[in-house]
Amino acid sequence: MTASKTKSEQKKKPLKRVPSEKPPFTISDIKKAIPPHCFNRSLTRSFSYVVYDFVITFLLYHIATAYFHHLPTPLSSLAWLAYWIIQGCVLTGVWVIAHECGHHAFSDYQWVDDTVGFLLHSSLLVPYFSWKYSHRRHHSNTGSLERDEVFVPKPRSQIPWYSKYLNNPPGRIMSLFATLTLGWPLYLAFNVSGRPYDRFACHYAPNSPIYNNRERLQIWLSDIGLVTMAFVLYRVAVVKGVSWVMCVYGVPLMIVNGFLVLITYLQHTHPSLPHYDGSEWDWLRGALATVDRDYGVLNKVFHHITDTHIVHHLFSTMPHYNAMEATKAVRPVLGEYYQLDTTPFYVAMWREAKECLFVEPDGEEKGGVFWYKNKM
Repeated sequence: MTASKTKSEQKKKPLKRVPSEKPPFTISDIKKAIPPHCFNRSLTRSFSYVVYDFVITFLLYHIATAYFHHLPTPLSSLAWLAYWIIQGCVLTGVWVIAHECGHHAFSDYQWVDDTVGFLLHSSLLVPYFSWKYSHRRHHSNTGSLERDEVFVPKPRSQIPWYSKYLNNPPGRIMSLFATLTLGWPLYLAFNVSGRPYDRFACHYAPNSPIYNNRERLQIWLSDIGLVTMAFVLYRVAVVKGVSWVMCVYGVPLMIVNGFLVLITYLQHTHPSLPHYDGSEWDWLRGALATVDRDYGVLNKVFHHITDTHIVHHLFSTMPHYNAMEATKAVRPVLGEYYQLDTTPFYVAMWREAKECLFVEPDGEEKGGVFWYKNKM
C-alpha cells in the first residue's frame, strides 16, 4: 500500500480506537520480530549525527551573521525568519540526540552517553539529569492516570472551571499559543501538565519529590550546567548585545521548545488512545497507548522520534537510526495495536486541542479504561 493511498484513506474515515484489551502478544514476541542488529549501538555512527547537526547549525549561524546585515530591510527580516525556523528545527534534532543519551541509546558506554547528553542539553538550557530521570519514569508509567509524568489527561470532574470558556476557536488559539511558548519552562519549573505530587515538584530542585536520594547529586550537576550556560550567554550579551543573542540563539531556542512540547503532546494525545487507572493499567498496554506521527521532511530532521515513537516506547535503548527498520518489522505483530496518523501535524494539533479535552470511561463504567472526550 502506497503512502498516498494510506493518507487518502485516513482522510475518508476516522481512525479506529486502539484496542484496550490485553494484547495477544508479549514484549518478547515483539522483540523476536525485530532483526537483532537493530538493538546495536554504534558510537561512531551516533557521533556522526552530532557532527552532522552541528555542521548545519554553524553553517546557518555563519550565513546569518556574515550576510544578513547586507540585505535590505524587507529581505533581511525574511532571512532572519527563515533562519529562526530552520535553525530551530535543526537544534530540535540536537535535542533528540541528547534525549537518546538519556535513554542510553547513544553508545554502549553510560559515561559517554551522560557526558554527551549533559553537554548537548545544557547548551539548550535543559537540565539533563533532571529530565532524564523524570522522563524515565514517564516511560515506566505511560498511559497511567495516576503515575505517568507528562501530559496526564484529567477526568471531566477535574478540568478547570474556565475550560468551557476556552472551548472555541479563539480559546483554542490562546491555549495552543500558551502551551507552545510557555509549556516547557512551566513544566520544568512548576510541573505543569505533570502528575500530581504531595508537595511542590520542580525539575531544578534536588529535593523535589520527582527524585530519590540516589539521584539528587546529579540534579545539582544539571543546575550547574544551566548556570554555566546562562553565564556564557550573559558574557556574549555583554559583548554582542541582548538583541544579537536573542536573534542568533534565543528565538531558535523558543522554536525548539515549541516543537518539543508539540511532538510530546501529539505522541500521547489522540482520540483513539486509551488511558488506564490502576485497576487496568499494565506496562505493555501503556507503552502501546501512543501514536506515530508523520512530520514530512521533519521526520529526518528530528531523527525519526516522530514516526517511530511506539517502538521507542517498547525499546527505548534502541538507537534512532534503527527504529524505522524495527517499526516496519513489528507492525505485523502489533496489528490494530499499532497506530499511525499521517494527518499533517498542524492540522492534528488543532483537532486534538478540539477533541481531547478530558478523559472518562464509556457508558456507565466507573473506571478502568478512559477515553478522550470533548462534550462539556
